[in-house]
Amino acid sequence: MTSILTNGAAMAALQTLQGINKSLSNTQAHVSSGLRVGSASDNAAYWSIATTMRSDNGALSAVSDALGLGSAKVDTAYSGMNAAIDVVTQIKNKLVAATEDGVDKTKIQGELKQLQDQLTSISQAASFSGENWLEANLTAGGGSVGKSVVASFVRDAAGNVSVKKVDYTLDNTNVLFDTGGNTGILDKTTTIEGNGVSVDVNIGGTVSSYNVVKYTTQDVIADGATFDSGGQVAVGGTAGFTGYVKVADDTWVAAIDQSGDTDHEIFATDVDTTGVWAIDETNLATAPTTNTSVSTLKIDNTTTSGQLDGMISMVDSALKQMTSAAASLGSMNSRIDMQTDFVSKLMDSIDKGVGKLVDADMEEESSKLSALQTQQQLAVQSLSIANSSSQNILSLFR
Repeated sequence: MTSILTNGAAMAALQTLQGINKSLSNTQAHVSSGLRVGSASDNAAYWSIATTMRSDNGALSAVSDALGLGSAKVDTAYSGMNAAIDVVTQIKNKLVAATEDGVDKTKIQGELKQLQDQLTSISQAASFSGENWLEANLTAGGGSVGKSVVASFVRDAAGNVSVKKVDYTLDNTNVLFDTGGNTGILDKTTTIEGNGVSVDVNIGGTVSSYNVVKYTTQDVIADGATFDSGGQVAVGGTAGFTGYVKVADDTWVAAIDQSGDTDHEIFATDVDTTGVWAIDETNLATAPTTNTSVSTLKIDNTTTSGQLDGMISMVDSALKQMTSAAASLGSMNSRIDMQTDFVSKLMDSIDKGVGKLVDADMEEESSKLSALQTQQQLAVQSLSIANSSSQNILSLFR
């Protein structure tokens, strides 16, 4: 039966065409966006995972930027430390040159002052984005100042997130200048012994080392002393109770005859008498000392060889600490480089994982698009045929 009110064939063709158009619209959206899951309605679980991971990847991108900033800070500190090592090495060389007899130490002091000023300039200039790791106020920080570089963004199995950091502590082993208390490598004060000699003194059964005034043979002779037969003791002054004891070649120390007081003996008993020569601890003639640092040391033509030796030792100790600090900075920079590489690869891995969840297979979508376009054309033809069947009824009334 043919009805002009109800066209079942047309209705079926229309439903088919509508379904094809819907599928075609989805396929076209996949092709245009490149996404198989572009919204939560496509696949809620995959969309949720992809959205979270894209957010985490954005955080990792920020971490990568922070690592670049941290690397620049460490590079700056490392370059400054290396430059400072070169300058301190030159200071050490100048001090060694000053030990040569006949050298005008005042001229060397002029060079030392320029090198010390250069150390200050290097330390102050080694700053990046307001961060300076070569000078800090260690006193205000309680002896140390903590620094850190963002290293990673982590989400655990429970969904908790955290930011991991690479830590570096500034203290008196790696800071060149302490702006608050002079405890840095280059500004900390060291006691430089005068041109003395170290001797062991037994006081009450306890032996301690003392740096006492050193005298030469000429000093002893100038004092008008007379020598014993062995040449080990020179007696001067009054009543034979003051004098000098020879402790090494051309090295004498002042002593007092303390006959019978063996507790204070330095060396052997006087070969000429029964007296015992020893340092009197109540009037210990200690060698003069100088408190100085690498950044403040000064020399002139009155500076003794002993003081120069002390300064050279102080500078050499500073060089060892600076070398160790530079090695630590280099190690930290290597770690940051490795972390940067890892974060980059991690971001790529997350992108690939998200892509597998939501990206469209373009080969599949392309073939599907062609098939749906063909189906659409056929459905249109079917609908046209179904609609034309009603027109055929008109011929019955002619």
